[in-house]
Amino acid sequence: METRAGGIVRSRVANACDTCKQRKIRCSGVLPCGYCVRRRDPDSCRYTAPRVRRPRPSTTTTTAGHRGDDVRSSVSHASGSSGVASNHPVVRIGAPVQQQHHHRIVEQHPLEEHEDTEVPREARLLCDAQGKLVFIGDCAPLSFFQTVRRLVTTRVDAHAFAPETGGYSALENASSRPSVSSGYGALPPRVRIEIGPAAVGAYLEVTRGLIDLFEDDARLERDIMEWAAEDHGDDALAGAVNYLVLAIGCQKIEKGGEGTGQQYFDYARNVALASLGGNLGVASVQVFILITLYSLGACQINAAFLFFGLAARAALSIGVHRTAVNARFGPDIHRQRDRLWKSLRVVDLFLSTSMGRPPATSDVDCTVPYRQPDETGREKFDLLNASVQIFLVIESVVVEVYSRRKISPRLTEGISRELRGWSGQWLERLKEVVEDNEEGDVDAGVVNGACQVLASYYYAVMLVSRPFLMVELHRRLSDGCPSPTTTSGKSKLADACIDAAILMVEPIQDLIDRGLMTRRAPVIVSWLFASSLVLGVGLIGGFGRIIEKYCRAAITALEYFAQTDTHAVQYSLIAKSLLSTALEYLEKKEIQERARRTESSSQLFGLIPRSPRGSDGGLDGPQSKTNPAAGPGESSSKPDKPHPSQDDAVMQRFGFDFESTFFGMTGTPEFSVFSGFEENADQTFGALNLFPLLDGDGHIDLASYF
Repeated sequence: METRAGGIVRSRVANACDTCKQRKIRCSGVLPCGYCVRRRDPDSCRYTAPRVRRPRPSTTTTTAGHRGDDVRSSVSHASGSSGVASNHPVVRIGAPVQQQHHHRIVEQHPLEEHEDTEVPREARLLCDAQGKLVFIGDCAPLSFFQTVRRLVTTRVDAHAFAPETGGYSALENASSRPSVSSGYGALPPRVRIEIGPAAVGAYLEVTRGLIDLFEDDARLERDIMEWAAEDHGDDALAGAVNYLVLAIGCQKIEKGGEGTGQQYFDYARNVALASLGGNLGVASVQVFILITLYSLGACQINAAFLFFGLAARAALSIGVHRTAVNARFGPDIHRQRDRLWKSLRVVDLFLSTSMGRPPATSDVDCTVPYRQPDETGREKFDLLNASVQIFLVIESVVVEVYSRRKISPRLTEGISRELRGWSGQWLERLKEVVEDNEEGDVDAGVVNGACQVLASYYYAVMLVSRPFLMVELHRRLSDGCPSPTTTSGKSKLADACIDAAILMVEPIQDLIDRGLMTRRAPVIVSWLFASSLVLGVGLIGGFGRIIEKYCRAAITALEYFAQTDTHAVQYSLIAKSLLSTALEYLEKKEIQERARRTESSSQLFGLIPRSPRGSDGGLDGPQSKTNPAAGPGESSSKPDKPHPSQDDAVMQRFGFDFESTFFGMTGTPEFSVFSGFEENADQTFGALNLFPLLDGDGHIDLASYF
């Protein structure tokens, strides 16, 4: 508000929309503003961030800086104690102060506009297998595929991707058999005791590092076998949990796919839905988490997203997000409820990141600790803790980068510190678990869980550096863009994205070769798809031909998962099309480069025969080019300097016709050993003497060439 001398109070807005700025009219400062609404064009209302000017250096800069630090410190302390979000410009408006994880990432410095890198806006509505529209956000791998597809089809090849990769059937696949309508009143399916131990073992192998729902996994098999041997008990909801454990295990061990496991799932799901009107408990949360995991394994990702919402609300209803509430039930239940909340956070952040949608849970009112240090202060080895910690970093990247649609080097450095901190705690220990080659003493579940956590870490690195990779690719694929001579900060971040994709592929391929990798790994499949896209565009962008090896390894891994995962089927087709396009593009580029060099070198010693000027026959090669504007018999070349024409042998060798203008030869002085050598030697060869023995009495001084 501004008060003038006459007592008139005039309100000002901090920033006007682009339309009001252009028309120089008053803006209401909201989105959409009043003027754009009156014009009936609210979608055109856009706000451009004002340019932040760098303050001039002065003698009072240091004192003011210390004073600013004190102010920021006091504001942060006041906000943290009161539980109200801080309005400091570098903190995301509306973000709760309880999310200290985000506050540590954001740099406490104003960012200049020219330092920001735009994040591609690729959120869109896609059609599922039934033709219904579903929302996919900016950070999702499928949205990244749209960015890659647009870049490749506009800069490399308009027909880059095969027709079968254009659909989105992998987004949501229809079930191949109808659901069985059953609930409390229906008879439960018979439990096949002979497959019980194998199914429970398969369940633990698939879910390790992703969820931990039970008090003791070692007792889980015995408890389920005792339950199956009895009359299934009186608690239908607890029975539904056991049925779902067996169903998830049957997904892995059954060759055909939808047999016994689907029957167990249908019954348990309907029992769970029928129990929503009753009393909620830990079993209510467990049953809907397990339904979510089964839906993920069956490639029903939208169904998984919906069922997980029920699990999250049920968990908040019984207070598992408060460790003080959980402690009232004794040590064992306390640990189970705490780990139940961690499992919810991991599954929630995977679903929200892989689909680009807001999460269903948050740490605003959460007091469950995500770290468990030992006596020396080092983290105890716990796959669930490692998983939830890296997913919290991924959540920070999504909130601070993809929600703001911009990323700066300073913000990137803050995020990289979080990733380095996680890496120092977990990376070495996880790699030791994955690379353990001791025969007979390898727990496949622990190994798969460690590999999944590693893949999430590498995906976090890719997620934060992906915008810089796309900027670098646009620069390299631009027409006439020179090759980089120095390595900038943004190009280093682009290299980091490529390196993270390579490092993700290596342990996955190693476990596949050793026969330890499970075929049901929705987290790994989703991150591996993003990795294959990064490697494909990295190969196109000239980051090294060695990338082709890892592209093929990623495709091989996707084909391995495709035997049971229909998402991986389409992902592998997309990766194959991208690799094929990259190789064709590089081959064409190398042919052009080789042809350009041959055009220059062939003139030195007459390696390619020249057709006589003006001849209509004789040699088979094409005739010399003439200037359409010149008269009959006149050449387009400079006077007294004939331009050599090209031979069919060169065109057959390189697959296309040579044009001097295409190679940038226009205006280049011609060289002939027999005429004009003394005149043009300096112009053509930069004063390089081709025959040094003719000068200086036969003495060759090599120092001048080095």
